[in-house]
Amino acid sequence: MKLIMKTEFDNLRLNSKHDYETDSNGDKQIVKIYCGELLIAKKIKQHKSIRFFGISGYEQYLSQEDVPR
Repeated sequence: MKLIMKTEFDNLRLNSKHDYETDSNGDKQIVKIYCGELLIAKKIKQHKSIRFFGISGYEQYLSQEDVPR
């Protein structure tokens, strides 16, 4: 997985074709986004640090309004 922008992560999360789940453990929170059974992105929040990750080729899962032209 590689780092992606927050707006791209939000695009994936808000897409009605994708499912997501959250998991909290103490100070660490993880949000995972799935397309079917495939994990396509995740957000890791630990203390004050937030990072967004996407799989290689995550761009194909973005909805059309945010795809760069």
